[in-house]
Amino acid sequence: MILVTGGAGFIGSNFVLDWLGNPATRGEPVLNLDALTYAGNLANLANLQGNARHVFVHGDITDRALLDRLLAEHRPRAVVHFAAESHVDRSIHGPGAFMKTNVDGTFTLLEAARGYWHTLGDADKTAFRFLHVSTDEVYGSLAPGAPAFTEDHRYEPNSPYSASKAASDHLVRAWHHTYGLPVLTTNCSNNYGPYHFPEKLIPLMIVNALAGKPLPVYGDGQQIRDWLYVRDHCSAIRTVLAHGRLGQTYNVGGWNEMANIDIVQTVCSLLDELRPDPAGPYSRLITFVADRPGHDRRYAIDARKIERELGWRPAETFQSGIRKTVQWYLDHADWVAQVQSGAYREWVTTNYAAR
Repeated sequence: MILVTGGAGFIGSNFVLDWLGNPATRGEPVLNLDALTYAGNLANLANLQGNARHVFVHGDITDRALLDRLLAEHRPRAVVHFAAESHVDRSIHGPGAFMKTNVDGTFTLLEAARGYWHTLGDADKTAFRFLHVSTDEVYGSLAPGAPAFTEDHRYEPNSPYSASKAASDHLVRAWHHTYGLPVLTTNCSNNYGPYHFPEKLIPLMIVNALAGKPLPVYGDGQQIRDWLYVRDHCSAIRTVLAHGRLGQTYNVGGWNEMANIDIVQTVCSLLDELRPDPAGPYSRLITFVADRPGHDRRYAIDARKIERELGWRPAETFQSGIRKTVQWYLDHADWVAQVQSGAYREWVTTNYAAR
């Protein structure tokens, strides 16, 4: 069994579904721990209802007693740590939650894992892994034309979110170098795909366009990101967990640098094709709004290390992945309606009304 934290969130739920449905993992059970905050959604895991290989626990990674009990009872061979507050805009409005979950939570999980690891026999102790899933945002912002982020790039986080993730990365590194805990870290670029909560760029554009609402684009829309289809990310994590060198960091990217405005235009064009609006092209809804504070201009991932050492490359191009993503949202209107609660609408108003 493996323990997955945050396995009801966007990337975590995709990972759990991928893991349990992938022949490569031979049906190994998953213990899924999630606090079910606004972005955690059991509807993401509806297909696993009644599946004995999926054990869900509603709980928080800051709860040491719960972690100790789960580790002792289920005896996982690995921890895959997704649980995190992850939205930059929310971190600007309320940084405290990010410090609690991303810093205190990671510390508590590391300490629980270290205590459990010391109880294992020699063979199990050698085989145990703690895989920490992080972000390229810890590296800061790149100038136009600057080389992409490698694993040796210095940390320069610019938002409360990225600062909290940088802190968690440093904790994971320290627990390996000080205590010998067998850790692995992945730093990924912007994910997109099924079950993405519609506060982030791509799902927000899709759901707003279908509702005939403005498509808010920060500043001039020229902020550049590398885009990674979420199921490619899941395959990378499986690869690192199985074959990664202990104590190492692996950058995971999609080799797809694109400006935000180009992403929005692509989504509009796909919707024009797949769900045309009698009122006209969806691009008519694009609305440029005031930029967010400290908005990083460019991220780019150099993913050659994971390819060179572990043989991993993304299977999807951006063109194939974004088409699958838009089609998924068109096919799952019920999921979209369910996540657009009153709290979600209040958040959108808070973040965008004054822009």
